[in-house]
Amino acid sequence: MALKTAPDILSSLNSDNFKSVARALTIVENDLRGADELLKNLRFINPTSIIGITGPPGAGKSTLVNALIGELIVQDNKVAVLAIDPTSPFNFGSLLGDRIRMSAYFNNPKVYIRSLATRGSLGGLSAKTIEMTDVLRAAGFDYIFVETVGVGQSEVEIAGLADITLVVLVPESGDEIQNIKSGLMEIADAFIVNKADRDGADTFANNLKKLTDRVPVFKSVASQAEGVAAIIDFITSATNKRYPRKEMLLADKAYKLIQQKRMADVDKKKLQHAIAEALDDPEFNLYKFLERYY
Repeated sequence: MALKTAPDILSSLNSDNFKSVARALTIVENDLRGADELLKNLRFINPTSIIGITGPPGAGKSTLVNALIGELIVQDNKVAVLAIDPTSPFNFGSLLGDRIRMSAYFNNPKVYIRSLATRGSLGGLSAKTIEMTDVLRAAGFDYIFVETVGVGQSEVEIAGLADITLVVLVPESGDEIQNIKSGLMEIADAFIVNKADRDGADTFANNLKKLTDRVPVFKSVASQAEGVAAIIDFITSATNKRYPRKEMLLADKAYKLIQQKRMADVDKKKLQHAIAEALDDPEFNLYKFLERYY
């Protein structure tokens, strides 16, 4: 069977054809032949809302995404999810647990779910996340959720990709509210106090409202789909608005893509081998060693 060319793949790329979506994502994720041509010829016709979901581990991000999906597909929307999984710093492997976390919708014809490793990006996002999100946009999905690894302050990267960023917290975060760094606070278009049936939820939500000025704060019990309708109303009302920070965030997105292209000839395994050999010198100096790469 002949390999499909980029035009062939693009002609069949559609949210109704999950095989075409999976094929295009695989080509882009793995930098296979035709990836650049495919990306350069993507067309964005359908208005798609990209929703970033971030927050600390254990906040119930995946459960919330599940609940939001349920509401959106009832309204006949096509939804895609990129679930960012933690990558091992040693072998760049990933848990890729989408089938476990979102099994309720894995076979739903209106929902496409894909896991993606962070590939060593501290903020949970890599250039591949950006490219794969754009493939999903071109496929014509109505909503794309990007659920990131919950690692705290460095999650500000999500704001460079998403149209709407939801920061998910739990009532227990109230004891650590002063430790929620300003960067994470500033990227939120809305805060979700999930697991709001726990003690202290009302107090935490009220304190959060005082700290965040005009950023809306919602309470939810995602496992029971409680409070989800209000979040959906916020998402749909915010869709397609022109955000004042859009130009700055798009520049950040472009910077990350340029960075990836310029680093393409640096093989990390070869770099590790070269460092291993250089370490035999007791006077090894990392900065002098790096001159050969500048």
